[in-house]
Parts: sequence; structure tokens; C-alpha cells
Amino acid sequence: MPVHNIPRLILAAPMSGSGKTTLTAGLIAALVARGVRVTPFKVGPDYIDPSYHTLAAGRACHNLDAWMLDHERLRALFAHHTRDADLALIEGVMGMFDGYSGKEDTGSSAHVARILDAPVLLVLDVSAMARTAAAIVQGMRDFDPRVRLGGVILNRVGGAGHARMVQDAIESTIGVPVVGYLKREDALSLPERHLGLIPTLEPGHWRAWLDAARESVAATVDLDRVLAIARATAPLPGSDANPFSSIQSHDGTVIIAVARDEAFNFVYEDNLDLLRAAGARIAFFSPLHDHALPQGAQALYLCGGFPEVYAAQLASNEAMRAGVRAAFQMGMPIYAECGGLMYLTDEIVDAEGNCHPMAGVLPGRSAMTGRLTLGYRVARAPADNWLWRAGETIRGHEFHYSMWEGRPADLKPAYELLPGEFQPQMRVEGACVNNLIASYVHVHFLAQPEIAGRFVRAAAGFTKESI
Repeated sequence: MPVHNIPRLILAAPMSGSGKTTLTAGLIAALVARGVRVTPFKVGPDYIDPSYHTLAAGRACHNLDAWMLDHERLRALFAHHTRDADLALIEGVMGMFDGYSGKEDTGSSAHVARILDAPVLLVLDVSAMARTAAAIVQGMRDFDPRVRLGGVILNRVGGAGHARMVQDAIESTIGVPVVGYLKREDALSLPERHLGLIPTLEPGHWRAWLDAARESVAATVDLDRVLAIARATAPLPGSDANPFSSIQSHDGTVIIAVARDEAFNFVYEDNLDLLRAAGARIAFFSPLHDHALPQGAQALYLCGGFPEVYAAQLASNEAMRAGVRAAFQMGMPIYAECGGLMYLTDEIVDAEGNCHPMAGVLPGRSAMTGRLTLGYRVARAPADNWLWRAGETIRGHEFHYSMWEGRPADLKPAYELLPGEFQPQMRVEGACVNNLIASYVHVHFLAQPEIAGRFVRAAAGFTKESI
């Protein structure tokens, strides 16, 4: 049986907001500065945190979602992306045992740790505690003995004395090593908005922040001990299969235009890799700044993001809005998720109640509500289309503060969302109109890789050379 042996480590925490992203990015940057080739990962359905780890590592951060992907495929994905790495650093999601439901932890950091047999480095915010930290560490260690707690990093300590006190409590009573700490520093704080942190594709002092995180980690975290914990792993069995093989459907000349700018950047890197493996050439474009779709585009992928934040600028780019409408009218395959759906409606109503005209492909408007729609979804295709076959089920997730108002009741939906932990009753979602599939649901293509081939074949069938 093939094996794959790569030093690996998951940074997890008792709860969200503990500082996992800062510690993960800082560790990556500090280790890269020492010449370590680090491949970063993020547990769960997240697009924003990976942008920080991509910046720190100088290579793409990929998602490991144990609810969307089965164990074998997740291991294969992990092995594929760590082929030329010295170390895999994985940021966890929410609290360490927080997953699909309160009854079990599918999709959690702990679940991924078990699948990858990876030790956990616990990030613990001790800003308002001292000896009590030991009780928390004991509970985190003992709650599931199948998860190996390799060490602790203390975050937001008041100073070296505070750090020593907490370290003494944990090591003398629990025996779990404390490998370092970070002090409370304004320079390490990251700006947030309604969906979490701000992606690094937007304007910001990201490099200065990363430099500060790297310097802080290098000064007060024992990197040698971190590496030793990561290296104390056994080979993973059966993980050398290439998850991107055997799906090629074209010769690489098909051009798929993918939105990527400050407003649109929520896309799994593996989705793009699968499209490339199926024979597509990805041409990125900006609905904010460009005035036309890429020359020769044969399909359009409008991913999620923050169109509500940039609604005025999107509205002012009339040429691009007209170009997207023309593409739809000419029959170009268009696939849109969340923010992409919002852009296709008649208008976006921002958080202040201002209305901004959008592409006008779908009737109605996208309005910010102040209420978060969040959770994993099992979606079923109600009918055949160029991407799905009737009755197929797809796993995805929703994460948005807007709603589509004025959707015509007789509009053909993209999906039927089946009842589940976060979805008590079945409901229809999105729209499937001729060549357009649009929905609030984000889909991980690797959960059903054949759809990448379908996407490319549909694009190849669009013969208009340019628009």
C-alpha cells in the first residue's frame, strides 16, 4: 500500500477568536524565513483565512473539509499538495471539536486531525486567566483520546511573567509542553467585517502585519520544538493517488473566465485546479476594474466575495455589466456562487439602504439583512443541466448576510436543499435559467470531480470566439 510521510501539524483552539490565523500565518512566515518549505491548509469552508497563509507561504493554501470530502479523497488531496514540501501547517476551524452538529464532530479540526494522524498545537487565549488555563488544556486533551495534543501556544499574554505562570500551571499539572507565546500587541490585530477578516486581495497593510507576526513568533515561540512535534508523525497509508487525474475532457484550449479582484475572491483553489486538469485555461478578470471579459472566453465563473462592499464601484462599471448580460444572452455557460449571484441580480441594496444597479441578468435584488445564513447544505439537482444530472446530490455551504428579494416563484431553481442539521425543511435555492446556474451555495468541486469535466465540455460547446 502506498504511503506518504510529511511532517504535519494542526493549529486548533477552544473557540473562534483565539488567534489561530495570526499564529498560523506567523509560524508559516517564521519557518519559511528559515528555509522550510511550508504548504498551508485550512480546515473547513473558508476563503478568507487562506489568503493570509498564501501570503505567508508564497504558495496556495488549500481547504481540508472532512464533511464535503470523504477520508480517502481528503488524504489524497493532502498528499498531492505536499509532494514538494518539508512541512504541512493546517489552521483549524472554530473550536477544535466544532463540526457538523452538537452530537458529533464531522468536519471539525479534531476530525481532520484523526484522518491525517496529525498532532495538534493548541492556541490558547490566556488574556483573562492564569492557572485555569491548565484545566482547559486538560479538557481539550482528554475529551477525545484519539486526538494527540502535542503542545500549547499561549496567545495575548500580558508579558513574560504572565506567560511563565501559565506555562508552569500547564506543564506541572498536565504535562503538555508550552512551546511559546505571543503578547497582546496592537500591531498583530486584524481588521474585521461582517463575514470575518478582510481578504488580503483587498487594500491593506498585509505585508507589514505579516512581518510583525513573523518577528513576534520568531522571538517568543520555540520553532525547533514546533518542528519536532510536527515530525513525530507516522506515514499515512493509501494517500498517493492523484485526485486530479482521469478527468481531462479537452485539450487545454478552452478558456474559462474567473472573477478575481477585491470584490470577488471566494473560490476554492482546488476548483480551479480541477478545471485546469479537465483541460481549461483559467483567465482571471476583474468586474471592478476591467471593461470587458477576457478575449475568447467560453464560460464564466462568478465566485463569491464582498460585492456589497464594492457595490458602487461595480455599478459604475457599466461596460462590464453590459458585457456579462451579453454573455448570458449569447448562451455562454455561467456559473455563479453567492456574491456572483448578487452581481447578476438587478441591483444590490447595501447595508445603508443604498441601491446600486448590477448586471440585471436575474430579476429582483440582493439586499443586506443583518441576519447571517450559515451552514452546510446537501443540495439536489431537480433537473438535468450542463453541470448537474437530475437527482444528483452535492455537498456545499452557505455563508451570507444578504437575501434575494423579488425572486419570481416560477423561476426554475438551481437546487433543492434537503433537510439537515442546519436546514430543517427542504427549500429551493438559486436559479437555473438556460445557460446560467446561480446559487448562494458554495460547492467544493472535488466532492464530485466529474463536474469539472462537464464545466469544460459546456465551455467548449460555446463557439463564439469573443464577446
